[in-house]
Amino acid sequence: MTRLDLTSAFIDGRRRKLLGAGLAGGIAGLAPQAWAQSRSGSARDERVLRVGYQKGWLSILKKQGTLEKLLAPLGVRLSWVEFNAGPVQLEALNVGSIDFGDVGEAPPIFAQAAGAALVYAAASVPRPAQEAVLLPKDSSIRSVQDLKGKRVAYNKGSNVHYFLVKLLEKHGLRYSDVQSVFLAPADARAAFERGAVDAWAIWDPFLAAAQQSLGAKVLADASGVVSNRYYLFTSRDYATHNADVLRIAVDAVRGVEAWAEKNRAAAAQELSQVLGLEQSITGLYIQRYSYGLGPVTREILAEQQGIADTFYELRLIPRKLNLLHAAPVQG
Repeated sequence: MTRLDLTSAFIDGRRRKLLGAGLAGGIAGLAPQAWAQSRSGSARDERVLRVGYQKGWLSILKKQGTLEKLLAPLGVRLSWVEFNAGPVQLEALNVGSIDFGDVGEAPPIFAQAAGAALVYAAASVPRPAQEAVLLPKDSSIRSVQDLKGKRVAYNKGSNVHYFLVKLLEKHGLRYSDVQSVFLAPADARAAFERGAVDAWAIWDPFLAAAQQSLGAKVLADASGVVSNRYYLFTSRDYATHNADVLRIAVDAVRGVEAWAEKNRAAAAQELSQVLGLEQSITGLYIQRYSYGLGPVTREILAEQQGIADTFYELRLIPRKLNLLHAAPVQG
C-alpha cells in the first residue's frame, strides 16, 4: 500500500465517524505534540502560529522555510502539525490546537455544521479540471446520461459527492438515477480496476494516477458544473488578534503557488516526493492545476452555501447553515 493509499484509507475511516457524529469526540491520529501546545502560549503573551497541513503546497512551504523568515520580524513562533485528512484538521482548529491551514471545499461544511468558529481566510481560484468522473478504458459509456442505472464509486461527503449531484442535474438526471457506491479513493480504485463499478468520481492526484497507470478515460470534469476551490482557514479568535500574521501566511502560500506556476517541473518533483507518486503523475496534476489565491467574497461564500444546502438535503449534515451572515477574513 502506497503512502497515498494509506492517506485515503485514514480519510474514509475518519469521515465515517464524522458524518455520523459531527466533529465531536477525540481527535485520533493527531500528533501528540499538538496537544501539548494549548492556549498557554497566549497566556505567556507569546505570539504563535500553529499550522495544520496536509501533504501538498504547505509541505513545500514548510520545507522552504519561507514563512519562518517572514514572521521572524514580528517575533512569531511557528509550529507545524501534519494531518491525514481535512475533517480532523478542522476538528483540531475547533478545539484550539491549530490556528491556520488549507482544506478542500467540503470539510468546512461539516465543521460549521458542528458549530466550529471557522473563518475562511482566502480562497483558491476555481480548479474544475482537478476532479472528474472516470471510466475504464474499454467502457461503452459515452455520455453522462449513460450513467443512468450504473454503479458510480466516490467518497461520501467529499467534494466529488457534490460535483456528481450537480453533474447529474445538469444532464437531466436525478441523484437517485445512479447506484452510489461509497468508497474511499484506495478502495474505489481497486473496485474500478476489477470492474466492480462502472465509473469513479475522483480528484487529483488520484485522478492523474488512474489516467497514467490505468488508462482511465475522463467522461466529464467539473468545468461548467462546480468550482472545486480550496480554502485557507483560521478561527475567529485568531483572526481577531492576529490579522497581520494571517496576511503574511496567506501571502506565503500565494508565493509557493507562484513559484510552482513558474517552475512546474521542480514543483512536480517536489510533490512526487511529498506524495510518494511517480513524477509523471504529479506532472499531469501540475499541468492542469489552476494557480491563484484571493479574498473570500460573498459570491464565493454563496458557493459554499450551495454545498451546505445540498449536503443538508442529502442528510449528510444535521442542520441548515447560513454562511452569508458573517464576513470572512480578507487575506
